[in-house]
Amino acid sequence: MTLAGLFLLLLTPGTGGSQVPGTDGAGDHGGPHGLDGHGANATNKAFPVLSFDYKHVQMPFEISLWVLLASLMKLGFHLIPRLSSIVPESCLLIVVGLLVGGLIRVVGEDPPILGSQLFFLCLLPPIILDAGYFLPIRPFTENVGTILMFAVVGTLWNAFFVGGLLYGVCQLEGTHLGRVDLMACLLFGSIISAVDPVAVLAVFEEIHINELLHILVFGESLLNDAVTVVLYHLFEEFAAAGGVTIKDVFLGIVCFLVVALGGILVGAIYGVLAAFTSRFTSHTRVIEPLFVFLYSYMAYLSAEVFHLSGIMALIACGAVMRPYVEANISHKSHTTIKYFLKMWSSVSETLIFIFLGVSTVAGQHHWNWTFVICTVILCLVARVLGVVGLTFMINKFRIVKLTTKDQFIIAYGGLRGAIAFSLGYLLDKVHFPMRDMFLTAIITVIFFTVFVQGMTIRPLVDLLAVKKKQETKRSINEEIHTQFLDHLLTGIEDICGHYGHHHWKDKLNRFNKKYVKKCLIAGERSKEPQLIAFYHKMEMKQAIELVESGGGVKIPSAMPSTLSKSREEEIRKILRTNLQKTRQRLRSYNRHTLVADPYEDGWNDMFLKRRRVMELGKKVSTSPVLSSSPCCCHVGLTSSLFMLWEEKWPGPNRRLLKQTTLWCHAWSVLARMQANLSHMALNFPLPPLFLVFAPPCLLGAERWSVLAFFLIIKCLCIA
Repeated sequence: MTLAGLFLLLLTPGTGGSQVPGTDGAGDHGGPHGLDGHGANATNKAFPVLSFDYKHVQMPFEISLWVLLASLMKLGFHLIPRLSSIVPESCLLIVVGLLVGGLIRVVGEDPPILGSQLFFLCLLPPIILDAGYFLPIRPFTENVGTILMFAVVGTLWNAFFVGGLLYGVCQLEGTHLGRVDLMACLLFGSIISAVDPVAVLAVFEEIHINELLHILVFGESLLNDAVTVVLYHLFEEFAAAGGVTIKDVFLGIVCFLVVALGGILVGAIYGVLAAFTSRFTSHTRVIEPLFVFLYSYMAYLSAEVFHLSGIMALIACGAVMRPYVEANISHKSHTTIKYFLKMWSSVSETLIFIFLGVSTVAGQHHWNWTFVICTVILCLVARVLGVVGLTFMINKFRIVKLTTKDQFIIAYGGLRGAIAFSLGYLLDKVHFPMRDMFLTAIITVIFFTVFVQGMTIRPLVDLLAVKKKQETKRSINEEIHTQFLDHLLTGIEDICGHYGHHHWKDKLNRFNKKYVKKCLIAGERSKEPQLIAFYHKMEMKQAIELVESGGGVKIPSAMPSTLSKSREEEIRKILRTNLQKTRQRLRSYNRHTLVADPYEDGWNDMFLKRRRVMELGKKVSTSPVLSSSPCCCHVGLTSSLFMLWEEKWPGPNRRLLKQTTLWCHAWSVLARMQANLSHMALNFPLPPLFLVFAPPCLLGAERWSVLAFFLIIKCLCIA
């Protein structure tokens, strides 16, 4: 049985048997030839030319019919371009599910319900693996802070805002909702607050929104799984226990970290194992894609065993394994993985939306106008307030700010889907007697977001002129400039001593090239620079496009080669060994590896002292008493000599300069005193008196030399 059939085995439990082909249930009591003691009667029975045994093939037959129905609906949807430009594919599939469920109900059968086991273990993993394996790593890592804010803080805000206000609504008289307690409302808020990745993928891929908005909304839908899982189990336990303590809140925070980081760790371990296994598959290329699928699914199941985040495990596994696996496997295996994942995720997505419609008809509903309408309104209000408030804080740290249009698209793109329905379906009716009302409200919110928001988001994007995704092919020139800017920004961070994300990205790349690639990539490709690997990939892609477009027939098969194979391999080796090693070969200039300058501290002190002297000069020049006095010239002279002395001016006259500086200081002080006395109508020739009666101990042995040098400077100042 194929994998597509295996993950639908839970669809119709209890049907089908384990009978041997060619036998029926009544023949199990006989011997090896079907004889039960009446051998004569058995031998006279005519050989059946045609027989009918539907129960023997009921399960695989119904599975194949559902998959065929989903594929035909997807095919028919894209055959009508006018319909696909107005109605999203997810809306049409839900309508088909409603029609199929209604037909099954009219016939008198019970329609199948989208069970939680079927959804979480079979239908969801292909979609998440496809998203994680082909996740654009660069945009995701550059915006991971914003994504985490929306995924963690935004989901918590939505859960408590919706749950708390719904509890207040339930306590109003006349609503007939007095039985709903606070824990049940908070649990319902945690279920309905999470953005669904399946619904976001289905809508955003059709409107071709720009890469920034797509990665923000889709990344939020992927990473809020850990918050949703923790809140769901936390409030479920609190509702069963009947009380909450401070210890429970602390354990809930620890549980969130364990669920998120544990899921990432499990996925990374399986990703490394898949990459290491692909190193040895050069002789058995046929089974290379199988390892990718099996290791990924095992990562998801292993995370679910410990109640960790299976979605984050799949994302981590796909993102970790992809660069190493693609370097080891053949191009045919890469094509197989790509198209099989796309096909598998597309079929799963189609079946999810069809079963949502079928489950709506098949399920038991309890409609309460107050609860349902308040849920829809509060979900919209909480989403808008959360996005606006978080964006206000995020824009303070972002270089590229999120505009008002971006905020509107992020808030309007918060779609709900099958994850909320499956979590609501898991609720126990014993502890949550209002489970049917919760499911009815969840289905209403899903239909509102998918139909109303999903159908109107395309015209709103066109109306607001939101930037759309530009389908451009990456060129080798773009890759060169991208790597050049990365190296440039890393060098700037090294010089500044700022450890930003470019610095850590460079450290991680060096560790990857030095250790990880050697262990996980086989052959010479482990030493191949990133630029050459990208050029090889682009070369292969262009060759395939040329062959697929029919241009390959124009190329002569016997084209003479200008280089021999050995010479070509020798050139490739030279490039592998020498290209892009300039920065690694030269000295790394940062504040930690630069040679210390012995005069660096002296220069810093000199600059500080010069600044203090300049500030002192400004104070003197702005003084109303001293600004017009001759002492300003002496102050400037003193400052100049003081700086020359402090800079340790070399030469034999350093002692003379020192003594002259002391003299100028004394002269400046006396000049200030004389200016103050003149201001008070007292005029004493203090500086000339000091010049005559200066004690020898003040100027030392070079008294007359200092006086002569000072008189020369004094004459220059007067002139």
